[in-house]
Amino acid sequence: MTALDDLAGRHEIRTSEAMEEIGRRIGSDLVAGDVLILTGPLGAGKTTFTRGLAEGLGVRGPVQSPTFVIARTHPSLVGGAPLVHMDAYRLGSAAELDDLDVDAPGSVVVIEWGRGMAEELADAWWDIELERPVGAGADDLSPEELDADAPRMVTITRATAR
Repeated sequence: MTALDDLAGRHEIRTSEAMEEIGRRIGSDLVAGDVLILTGPLGAGKTTFTRGLAEGLGVRGPVQSPTFVIARTHPSLVGGAPLVHMDAYRLGSAAELDDLDVDAPGSVVVIEWGRGMAEELADAWWDIELERPVGAGADDLSPEELDADAPRMVTITRATAR
């Protein structure tokens, strides 16, 4: 049983510190070959979650959104697996993801915006959905408002290839 197994289900996360903490708890239990697919709108907390996960893994930082570089590798500082942090938002297909030649079996791989593309990397993965408040004007929030503490919902599910 891993931290992810224990945390499977739906959780309300009230602050960015709590988002990092759930990432830390999960990260401390991950091993090479683990794949996590993060899905959620802009400002939902995907990179904040990954920042905590990286700390739990004990990898070199800083962890920043990989939107423009598509993938960053963070080597382990404690003799564990490196973290490959990817952003599939600008990729057009799973083939483009495959072209990045990521060492998924030898790394912990976190892919933001990867649902529907990243499933080819592993036979099983963790699907993590992050939700932020939506409604009138929510999609027009400024970057500061997107980063502001507000309850987020995190749903953790184990998924397997069909």
